[in-house]
Amino acid sequence: MVNTQSIESRRELNAIYEVSKTLATSLDVAKTFREALNYLLHAFDWRRAFVVLGESDGKLNGLCAVGLTRDEQQRLQFQSNEGIVGRVFANGHQVLVPDVRAEPLFLNRTGGADQSPGVAVAMLVTPIRADRQTIGVLAVDCLNPGEKRAFANDLQLLKMVATLMGQALLLHRNVSVAHDNLQDEVRRMHKVLKPGKQIPHVVGNSTPMQEVFAQVHKVAGTRTTVLLRGESGTGKEVIARALHNLSNRKNEVFVSVNCAALSESLLESELFGHEKGAFTGAQATRKGRFELSHGGTLFLDEIGEISMAFQAKLLRVLQEREFERVGGSTPVKVDVRLILATNRNLERMVKAGEFRADLYYRINVVSIQLPPLRERREDIPAMAQHFLERFNRENERTAQFSPTAIRVLSNCYWPGNVRELENCVERTATMAQGDLITDLAFPCKENRCLTQVLHHIEREDAVVSTRLADIPVVEIPTGAPAAASAPPMPARSEAAPADGDDVAVAESAASDSDGKPEGERERLIWAMERCGWVQAKAARLLKISPRQMGYALQKNGIEVRKF
Repeated sequence: MVNTQSIESRRELNAIYEVSKTLATSLDVAKTFREALNYLLHAFDWRRAFVVLGESDGKLNGLCAVGLTRDEQQRLQFQSNEGIVGRVFANGHQVLVPDVRAEPLFLNRTGGADQSPGVAVAMLVTPIRADRQTIGVLAVDCLNPGEKRAFANDLQLLKMVATLMGQALLLHRNVSVAHDNLQDEVRRMHKVLKPGKQIPHVVGNSTPMQEVFAQVHKVAGTRTTVLLRGESGTGKEVIARALHNLSNRKNEVFVSVNCAALSESLLESELFGHEKGAFTGAQATRKGRFELSHGGTLFLDEIGEISMAFQAKLLRVLQEREFERVGGSTPVKVDVRLILATNRNLERMVKAGEFRADLYYRINVVSIQLPPLRERREDIPAMAQHFLERFNRENERTAQFSPTAIRVLSNCYWPGNVRELENCVERTATMAQGDLITDLAFPCKENRCLTQVLHHIEREDAVVSTRLADIPVVEIPTGAPAAASAPPMPARSEAAPADGDDVAVAESAASDSDGKPEGERERLIWAMERCGWVQAKAARLLKISPRQMGYALQKNGIEVRKF
């Protein structure tokens, strides 16, 4: 007897474990409830089972069922206090019916009493409760030959299963409400901001992006050469296409060339074309990108990567709007709107003799600076949602972000900017377990974000020196860590430093300086970069106290990158 009870208890314990594990696999309650019921029917001598949930109008509708046909599931509709199921929902008490044929309240809506003639069919019904109220009903039926079966253990097991289901439903509803609130907040912010200018297929309601949009609309209708500047991945080609689409050349061709992807000889042939026999392999005359974009727009990306020799050839084309094909002698005139882009510091390159000053003046007619993603964090939720919706369309998914996931994305440093955000969303959505993406789904939460190594990569056009005075103004590197959060600096517990502290910072930083880098903020960034963003080391480098260093960083609004 003891052994039989022990086996039965162990079986019930295993059942509770399997049900709880199943319910935790997904927020799709219809799917997880069906899998849990399917397990219970196989583990115990139960025949059919179903779950109905209460609606706002007081009706009970079927959520899932096992052992019922599709037509029978469609008949799982009850009013509160109607039949056995409705009565349990109304009073919140378990009910055991040893023989449903002898129970006047039994409606036999799904025909369960007619499937086993001559054998009693028992029905066990228990309420599903959450947050101190009944939100649904769990019902099972099984054969009861001779009406001799004892159902005490079955009722207790059903009560525990219903409790687990109630918690799963409560969690699902809370997540749904949080997601709806987040969507409402995003829509509300869009209405409040009411941006005066927008560009199709470009997400950006922040102040820096609104300034960019205004500049794009002003210059789009002219022939003026435009230079797009900004870190890699900030969307320079997207803005270039927007300039073309908003211009009177929108019906003409838009041609894009990445100057960094080709050698000097190939780039010359690619842009200007070549005559037949101009070089080995030139078997026919070929038009270059300048000719192909005649009447339209030519976008030259990574213009800072071209050689000095090719800069001279490009300068003539920009001045005269004519060129000669490689191996040819006949001038070719073109009508082309030029848009150029770079992530390099052209001013520093001109000073170092790496970029022609005359070409710099020629291309820097209208310059549009694209802000890095970390400087327009308010755009991140909308952009992440845009990328996720595109992922869902392309992969027939229904993935969603939780509020904690949005917070992780908003706090990231994003060295790769919009390009990295898009890749992060696609990678995380692909690898996520289920359709709800939480903060735990991101690789950075387990220290597996590979872009952390970019913290230690210096830009190739930065001059390295051991003296503070010899260091030019260094931009924040394009390669900063993706996983590094950049929250605001926490409030300091000690009193604010005296006014003389920031004077000490400036004097210390300039004690052996001949004017480079200029400005306190640039010196602070340089010191933090050199010391791996460790404040104590940077303070020693600048010959100031850590307290003065912390105050100076806070005063200049410099976000401290964390690993």
